[in-house]
Amino acid sequence: MGRLSLYALSCIMACLTVQAENHDIAYKLLQKGEIFPLEKILQINHKTMQGKVLEVELELENNQLIYEIEVLNEQGVVWEYKINAKTGKIIKKELD
Repeated sequence: MGRLSLYALSCIMACLTVQAENHDIAYKLLQKGEIFPLEKILQINHKTMQGKVLEVELELENNQLIYEIEVLNEQGVVWEYKINAKTGKIIKKELD
């Protein structure tokens, strides 16, 4: 295996480790009731966020846990929503 292939493999392994840790953190936050599950977030905002969910990320911004959700609407436009993970309220909506 070449030097570049080993480097690429190590980068992939590092990314997988970070993803696994993030899932563990999200699970613990759900168990403690510090965030709503994604299903609940989608139920709360179903009238505003109509379309197909393309991507979801849970991030910490300004000491606040935020779901970033990309939605493809019926017109083929992708919208990004920033939603407070604890309250379910939409903080920001913008074209992606």
